[in-house]
Amino acid sequence: MRVPILLSLIFLMNSLLGEDWSRWRGPRGDGSWNGPKISGKLPENGLKRVWKSPLNSGYSGITVKENRVYTMDRPPIEKSGETERVLCFNALDGSVLWEFGYPAEYGNLSYGKGPRASLTIHEGRVFGIGAMGHAFCLNAKDGKKVWFRDLLSEENATKPIWGFSGTPEVFEGELLMHVGARPSGSILALDLDTGRTKWRVGSDEKAGYAPPLPISRGGRQELICWGPNRIMGLPVGGGKTLWQIPYEVKYGVSITKPIYHDGIALVCGYWNGSRAIRLGQEPGDAKLLWKDEDKLCGLMSQPLYKEGLCYLLDRRNGLTCFKLKTGRILWTDDHQLTAAGRNPQASLVWAGKEGDVLSLNAEGELVYLNLSKTGYSEHWREQVTGKTWAHPAYAGSRFYARSDRELVCYELPLSE
Repeated sequence: MRVPILLSLIFLMNSLLGEDWSRWRGPRGDGSWNGPKISGKLPENGLKRVWKSPLNSGYSGITVKENRVYTMDRPPIEKSGETERVLCFNALDGSVLWEFGYPAEYGNLSYGKGPRASLTIHEGRVFGIGAMGHAFCLNAKDGKKVWFRDLLSEENATKPIWGFSGTPEVFEGELLMHVGARPSGSILALDLDTGRTKWRVGSDEKAGYAPPLPISRGGRQELICWGPNRIMGLPVGGGKTLWQIPYEVKYGVSITKPIYHDGIALVCGYWNGSRAIRLGQEPGDAKLLWKDEDKLCGLMSQPLYKEGLCYLLDRRNGLTCFKLKTGRILWTDDHQLTAAGRNPQASLVWAGKEGDVLSLNAEGELVYLNLSKTGYSEHWREQVTGKTWAHPAYAGSRFYARSDRELVCYELPLSE
């Protein structure tokens, strides 16, 4: 009887606890999380905070793997000089397990308060990139350096106005970095064990802020890369660009990671709006399907997709629902999710199969809501931290977020 009981307990625990959050945008990098059933009612005393730990400034999001929480910050210059840090916390109590720091002179970097990119946790190692192009691999257990490179100087990379921000993407046993190396190398593929450059692909002359999106079509794999001057389809392993759609964006703000569904690639820009590209089965078969430069202008928040519909935080109208195939807008929330402003921001994560979403907005509020073709419906919201643009993490039954002063951990309210 003991074995069946044990198996039943294991099944029960797996059904109650959610996946780890080992990379930017979640386990699959698409803004989806398979977690426990969250209650539609906020507890009488609000969300339960488990712990809070001090943290310095930065935009780097949170990643969680095997009861460890990872992020980056920039200590005060007067105390530590010009440095960036990688920090690892105990997910149970918020204590610091280790830290790794290195010199990083920001110079005239705009919005220069700290690192931008989230860390990627893969097979016991931590991969990251700092705002000035320092790429590294650390041992996840103790923070010891495995390798460290300065891509800005070593690869003649192009520093964006707001610094390197594209989270490293582990793909097919290699590490993909969007750094705009010159004369060619929008994307670099590095060896996971040594950091050595294995191949490079794409030529945009500048670096975008988001990692490339690996896709499969026509029986082959390729990368969709959005740079400041064009949207590109790039062959895995290097070689000539498969296709490209010119799209020069103001100030180089190619920020949101592309999405790809139903044979359509979508990018959403702040100043110059959205572009949808129809991809056929042949390598060069790519045509602009539609564009909208006025009403579908995203910034930092990657749109969500479900059943033919996209949900995008538009800078003028707030959260907006539109059809992927046509760009036709079905509704807007008139800034209900997050406040209107010059740079509205709210992360969006699917948290269930019925259209439920978890979102951390720029005001530091965690919002639990439901999205459908008929509109926006809010379950509850709670203030969890200060103002932030950093992406949170969800793991087990907990939620992790950061501001420029603290890292916090809360219990999510679960349905009985």
